Amino acid sequence: MRKACVAAKSAGNTLGFVPTMGALHEGHISLVRAAKKQCDVVAVSIFVNPAQFGPNEDLAKYPRRLEEDSKMLLAEGVDLLFTPSSEEMYPAGATTFVDVDGMSERLCGKSRPGHFRGVATVVNKLFNIIQPDVAFFGQKDAAQCAVIKRMVRDLDMTVKIKVCPVVREPDGLAMSSRNAYLSPLERNNALVLSRALQEIQRHYQNGEHESAKLINEARKTFATQPAVQLEYVEVVDAESLDPLQTADPGALVAIAARVGGTRLIDNILLN
Repeated sequence: MRKACVAAKSAGNTLGFVPTMGALHEGHISLVRAAKKQCDVVAVSIFVNPAQFGPNEDLAKYPRRLEEDSKMLLAEGVDLLFTPSSEEMYPAGATTFVDVDGMSERLCGKSRPGHFRGVATVVNKLFNIIQPDVAFFGQKDAAQCAVIKRMVRDLDMTVKIKVCPVVREPDGLAMSSRNAYLSPLERNNALVLSRALQEIQRHYQNGEHESAKLINEARKTFATQPAVQLEYVEVVDAESLDPLQTADPGALVAIAARVGGTRLIDNILLN
């Protein structure tokens, strides 16, 4: 993969990179299309990264559809596809990890200890292998994007990070590979996440900027759907993930909830 990427860049081409865990949907494809527009050559990785899953999480059952995913990427004109094994990415005896202190414990990092360490480590390794000019990530994973941006800044990496908008189903549900776990009833119940975000946006636009009151509006919305267990709703700075008492324009509102046995996340940037 490294040789192929060097060859692709040797003629002065810009190399775009989209890291994924597979089970691709239109959200992933939107990143590929953004990369195709901005870069001469596009590389995609598919790797279900064990380092970002906790001991009781869904690593074993995470959807894997390599053949179908490969066909989708070929149809989009992707130039390079990297599908390493865990043994390749984490050689025996590997003990080196990347910690973004202070940020890795925020939002999903509170309930998923070690998650962002696993994310930062594997993205660092993929950047080292592929050496992209631009890497494309989805806004749905806003906390992950913030952690990666900080890692890139702190470690003087030359790659530019491009964050692309959340892609939603027509009814508002944010696209996620984990949506495949949902039963029809759970799929309908999951709409409470986007409804809660819409309520916060509505109250914000009506002049309410106090974070605690905005969060309370989201909790009221979740109270109407008791089948969904709210894990957190927070208003934070989009770059640092620091909690905000007053929501400034561009503040990140992030939600995590469990719908049956499936953990889903969603977010908006207030405007």
